[in-house]
Amino acid sequence: MKVWIDQDLCTGDGLCEEIAPAVFTLLDDGLAYVKEGSDVKNEPGGAAGMAQVSVELEDAVTEAAEECPGECIFIETE
Repeated sequence: MKVWIDQDLCTGDGLCEEIAPAVFTLLDDGLAYVKEGSDVKNEPGGAAGMAQVSVELEDAVTEAAEECPGECIFIETE
């Protein structure tokens, strides 16, 4: 599974970071980004900033996408 965030839709609510802090982070611009370990995918963000999700985090990432008020989290399965 891979995940990315459309920052144009992000409300900066931070719910994704609460649900799956190993995958999502909010930066100083108030928007959420995905990360792999300590590598934040913010240059560029959007679909180009896609992160690989480990199997043990897939349920949390799916929950974050479902709960996101901005509906900005996109999941791609391989």
